[in-house]
Amino acid sequence: MHKTLIALLFAATLPAMAMAMPEDGQRSNGAQHQDQHQQGSQRYDKHAGESMFKDLDLTREQRQQIGKLMGEQMHNRRAITQRYLDKLPAAEQKAMQAEHATAKSKTHSEIRALLTPEQQTAFDQRKKKMQEQRAERAEFNTWKAQKADKAKAQ
Repeated sequence: MHKTLIALLFAATLPAMAMAMPEDGQRSNGAQHQDQHQQGSQRYDKHAGESMFKDLDLTREQRQQIGKLMGEQMHNRRAITQRYLDKLPAAEQKAMQAEHATAKSKTHSEIRALLTPEQQTAFDQRKKKMQEQRAERAEFNTWKAQKADKAKAQ
């Protein structure tokens, strides 16, 4: 059961990770990013020409619609995976999270080793910015949960 859940987790995350990295290996910088769903659609648009849809001569509208469907599929896979992960005992959940963190850290170190000093600086800055954004999001989610609890209490 445990191995099946891990396999399901990897099956759900690997395609998303593959779609998340642009073909040139660099993400665009800026505040012009839209919500995650639209970002997924945009990333998919960029790769649609290189995927199984390459020879279909899709219109822009078709690519956007397919991107939207693929984004929904990715969201649904994550939800399904999370449902099964929530059923794991707390100790196994923590062990899995620790293993993921270790693997992520190792991958980041290996990527960083491949970069030039200038690229390493930019990589470190982006990584720091992402950590700050995660902290802000966690703080917001905590506030939102507290607000919901107060509303239920009234």
